[in-house]
Amino acid sequence: MGQQTKKIKPKVRMLLVYLLMTVITVIAYKAFIIPGGRYLFVNNSDGKSAAAPPLMITPESSAPISSTRLYSPHAILIRLNDHTILMQKKSEEIIYPASLTKLMTAIVAIEHLPNLQERVTLPSAMFQELYRTDATMAGFHPDEKVRAIDLLYGAMLPSGAECCVGLAVQIAGSEQNFVKLMNQKAADLGMNSTFFDNTTGLHDENHYSTVKDMAVLLIYALQNDAFRQIFTSFCHTTQPTNKHPDGITFYSTMFENLNDPRISGGKILGGKTGYTDKAGLCLASLAKEGGEEYVLVTAGAKGNHKSEQYNITDALAVYNSLGKEGRH
Repeated sequence: MGQQTKKIKPKVRMLLVYLLMTVITVIAYKAFIIPGGRYLFVNNSDGKSAAAPPLMITPESSAPISSTRLYSPHAILIRLNDHTILMQKKSEEIIYPASLTKLMTAIVAIEHLPNLQERVTLPSAMFQELYRTDATMAGFHPDEKVRAIDLLYGAMLPSGAECCVGLAVQIAGSEQNFVKLMNQKAADLGMNSTFFDNTTGLHDENHYSTVKDMAVLLIYALQNDAFRQIFTSFCHTTQPTNKHPDGITFYSTMFENLNDPRISGGKILGGKTGYTDKAGLCLASLAKEGGEEYVLVTAGAKGNHKSEQYNITDALAVYNSLGKEGRH
């Protein structure tokens, strides 16, 4: 009997070790993944968001509004808390993202800047090219010394191209080097149908995405407190600079064209518009209705800066339909 006991003990120990490893594996797995195959993002100890495995979005059959009623040929609506798609329309077809590009520019800059209060000098050399391409500007001047946080607001609210390039040069030495960081982040997030060629969204055949990929990006970026604060701001006044002693006040291009952010049962919290001749009218937005937050990304609506803003018209229609759905 004594010899049998000695032979059994090693097996028992091996079984216990195996069970322990299994428990540890399950715990680690659940720390990164929630039921239904929807990946979460985790926060590092430094407060910056870090991606778990690529975000998986779960479809749901019911839609609050028919996609055929939208002006935008591309659209996707996602409930934020569980990443469920409530409506989509050609969401995985290639689009030109225009200034929705600045969502990526902003979050990459935030994650690579150790201090958002640091002063950045805007190189005079970059302005000539931006003027030549008629890029949208926030209003800063060559050789202006501006806080990084003010450049982020300038990039996101009035869609200032000089802010994007200035941040890129400060962080990576050149716009081209910074774009590599943007494409690496896109790969990390599983944005497999996206490629960036610049930081501003100026049209280029090799600069493309999908509304689904842009939704993945926005969902990720909104977990960063600094990004969310900027994204949901109506206006922002910069600190005084060497060129603007009174600072500059920026206004969100979305809120400027949105007469009333209230929707049925909630409100539109923030958004980023985009437009080029090739991209059409685009919008990435965040709304809260009935205690839930939703992300909507649309692209390709006909029109321009002088026409009705059909991207915003679509957002109001979609978000208002959520409130009507909830009352049925």
